Amino acid sequence: MKLLKITAAASLVALLSLYYFWPGRPVKVTIPEGAGAGQAAAVLKRSGVIVSSNWFRLLVKLTGTGRRIMPGEYTLREFMSCEETLWRLTHSVYISSVRVVIPEGWRMEQIADRLEANGITPAAQFLRVAREQKLEGYLFPSTYNLKKNTPPQEVVNLLKLEFDRQIRPLFSKGFPDRLDEQKTLIIASIVEREAVDDSERPLIAAVYINRYRRGMPLEADPTTQYALGYWKRALTYKDLKFKSPYNTYVVGGLPPGPICNPGYSSVAATLAPANLDALYFVADRKGKHIFNASFKDHLKAKKRVEQAAKAEKQ
Repeated sequence: MKLLKITAAASLVALLSLYYFWPGRPVKVTIPEGAGAGQAAAVLKRSGVIVSSNWFRLLVKLTGTGRRIMPGEYTLREFMSCEETLWRLTHSVYISSVRVVIPEGWRMEQIADRLEANGITPAAQFLRVAREQKLEGYLFPSTYNLKKNTPPQEVVNLLKLEFDRQIRPLFSKGFPDRLDEQKTLIIASIVEREAVDDSERPLIAAVYINRYRRGMPLEADPTTQYALGYWKRALTYKDLKFKSPYNTYVVGGLPPGPICNPGYSSVAATLAPANLDALYFVADRKGKHIFNASFKDHLKAKKRVEQAAKAEKQ
C-alpha cells in the first residue's frame, strides 16, 4: 500500500514536471490590440499553447492582470502552463513584435509619442532623426508590426519604405500643372486634415490647387494649427495672425513643407483633383462641405449654416 502511494506521488510529480517544464514545440501567437482575457485565452487554446482556456481566464481574474495583457507577437511553446503563459503576456520582454497603428493625418510628434508609448523607440530620438531628414509627410500612416527597442533610424526607414511602396507609383504617373512631389505632398497634407468624407477629398484638393494657381492665400486652418504646434480646434482671430511660415493666413503660397503625414487617398485626390472652379468651402456641420466659386456665394452659404445651427439649438 505504501509502495502504491509512493508510485502515485511520483507519477503526479512527473506529470506536473511535464506540464510546467517540458519544452514543447515553439508556437508564434499574436494577441490582438485590445484583447481581453477571453479573446487571449481563445487564441492561446487554438494555437495549442494552453490546455484549458477556462483556467487561464480564472487565473487572470484571480490575479487582476486582465488590463496588463499586452498585444503583440509572442514566441511561446505548446502545452505551456497557464501561469507561465500569463506571466509572459504581461511582461514586455517576451514580445516579439507590437502592432502599432499610425493614423492618417498625424504629425511626426504624435507618431513619436505613440512609438515610445509602445516601447518601440524613444520619442526624442525618433523626432531628432525625422526632423534632421525633413520627413514630415513621408512617414506613411499604416499598421505596422514593430519590435520593441528598435533604433529610431530603423523605424524611420520602415515608414519611409512603406511610403515608397504605396505612394511612389502614384508619382510615377506625373503631377498636375504647376505641382511637383513636394507641392503635391503639402496640399495632400492639408486635404488630409480638412476632409471628413472621403468623397470630398478631390473637391477640397481642387479648391486649394485653384487658390495656389491664382496666387491667392490658401487660408487653411490646419496650417495655422500646425504653426501653433498642436491641433487646436477652435481657432481665434489672434491665432490666425500668428506669425509663422506655415500659417497660410499670414503668408502667401504654400507652407515650407507638409503639415502632417497624409494617407493614400489624400495624395491620390491631389494628383487627380475634381474638375471644379470653386475657391471657397465651408463645413455644413454634418460632415461635409459647401463649395462655391464666388466669395459672395460663400458668405451666403456660411450664413445659412450659422442660421441652421442656431435653429437647432432653439
